[in-house]
Amino acid sequence: MKRRDFLKAGAVAAPATVLAAPAIAQGKVEWKLPTSFPAKAPGVGTNVTSFAERVAAMSDGQLTLKVFSGGELVPPFGVEDAVEQGTAEIGHSTPYYAASKNSALHFFSAVPFGMTAVETTAWLRYGGGQELWDGIYAERGLKPFYSGSSGGQSAGWFKKPIESLNDLAGLNMRIAGLGGEAMRKLGVNAVLLPPPEIFPSFQSGAIDAAEWVGPMLDMAFGLQKVAKFCYVPAFHEPSAALEIVVNKDAFEGLPAHLQAVIANAAEATSVETTAQFDYFNAVAMQKLKADGVTFAAFPDDVLAALKTAVAEVMTENAEANPTFAEVQKSYDAFLTLAKDYAIEVKAATFTQRV
Repeated sequence: MKRRDFLKAGAVAAPATVLAAPAIAQGKVEWKLPTSFPAKAPGVGTNVTSFAERVAAMSDGQLTLKVFSGGELVPPFGVEDAVEQGTAEIGHSTPYYAASKNSALHFFSAVPFGMTAVETTAWLRYGGGQELWDGIYAERGLKPFYSGSSGGQSAGWFKKPIESLNDLAGLNMRIAGLGGEAMRKLGVNAVLLPPPEIFPSFQSGAIDAAEWVGPMLDMAFGLQKVAKFCYVPAFHEPSAALEIVVNKDAFEGLPAHLQAVIANAAEATSVETTAQFDYFNAVAMQKLKADGVTFAAFPDDVLAALKTAVAEVMTENAEANPTFAEVQKSYDAFLTLAKDYAIEVKAATFTQRV
């Protein structure tokens, strides 16, 4: 797989066309499925391809999904809008790409110093998270399904080492989500670029630092060709969730067995995706080290400043948006339990293992 093969697919967005109804012929249904990501990219791209293949197989061809790479049918950050408007019946993205609609969507993607991938899944399924997510999306005529996580990400790639808080000031950095808001408080010019623009912007010097995902995808995008300092773990994304989002009317228009196909295909894909990231991130990290990349944690003063900045960001968002505050209450309630369990059991298990 070559980086240019999947990057070029997202370069230009085609004009959107509103669909009056799903295409139906001889009892078969074909839906359009745009994704926010290059369709050939490891993890984020193969996630949606895998999902579409499962739907076709599980429905015995009754429901098929035509996948469109990021920017091919609609802009990478416009997938949810396209599904809401009926340009496509189903889409693949990450919720915080639509956080301008409702800042509470950050909780269903990633929260700084928040839950791991496994903890997020537990909260969604058993802690009331899915019900909150369903309610928020229903207001826009959407139905969301969790479709996996990247797991712990990288905090960013830098051309020079970050030895103190002063080294961040004035940097132009590609960074997503609430982490970008926190970085701005430390003097960073945080920008959110769609995936295909990250490498060329980094290479050209338009940005000085870049946060994308983790070793597997960062290596596939070639970030190690521009910088040799990678900071881990990501303070802003201890996990980052992916979603399958469906037009609610289109979903409810399906027979029950095809609704079940979509739900179960999303769940199966979520397991595959999270496992894929865990395995290939570990493999890729060793390759990157061999290629001269230095992995390190942020210095103590940077981490302390980020914790303060994140606390301010969370308070500001909660005060500005009652839905953010409502979801945060549920999220934090389980996060408190999860942290206690991690300290008592998970941390001890890791210590014994090493």
